[in-house]
Amino acid sequence: MTHSTVGRVKVAGLQPAQVLAGLLGLVFLAFGVVGFLRTGFGDFAGDQHAMVLGFAVNPLHNTIHLAFGVLGLLMATGSGLARLYGWIVFLAYGAVLLWGLALAGVFSGNPVSGLGNPLALNTNDNWLHLGFALVGLLIAVLPARRKIVVPEETVEPVEAHPVDRDDSIRDAETRELPTQRVDTHRTHGDRHHDDRVESTDPTVTARPVHPIDPAVAEQQRARHFR
Repeated sequence: MTHSTVGRVKVAGLQPAQVLAGLLGLVFLAFGVVGFLRTGFGDFAGDQHAMVLGFAVNPLHNTIHLAFGVLGLLMATGSGLARLYGWIVFLAYGAVLLWGLALAGVFSGNPVSGLGNPLALNTNDNWLHLGFALVGLLIAVLPARRKIVVPEETVEPVEAHPVDRDDSIRDAETRELPTQRVDTHRTHGDRHHDDRVESTDPTVTARPVHPIDPAVAEQQRARHFR
């Protein structure tokens, strides 16, 4: 029995990206739930609301946290999905970070001044969103643990069929026992004699010839002439 040694590379078990995506999703859920406990559901996009650990929030901001939390838990079920979630977090919170910096006056001009501050962002939020964006980038580029899988392909041995001794010595085409032919040409006077001796399987033992009793031969001759 033999086995194949040809293998293929496969993602091995639970990936670090999946673990981080699940943890980040739980953090978002916690922020969303605690945020709603502090703000309630009134004045959904107002810019003056309660604080959670020093971060300004409003119901719209809390809803976004809950959405990213649920999405993180769902996409943490697969290695590729977890990395995609990392890219989504990186791009979304990178954009929110730029928005917050513009509101904080970091840039010379404010391109979003006409949009106001619907997420109730403050300086502390900018640092938090920078951290979220970096964690998302880490999840997106984190390498996967892989392993080589070698499928076992069993090859059954070929059974040797018993060979009959008589079949082994028979001719492949005629299936007859081979013969040994000895042709002896003798010339005696004007006559030409062709004596042919054929012998079959040399393993076959010839029947022994017993001498004839003269008395028995005489009785048979007498019986013949009666």
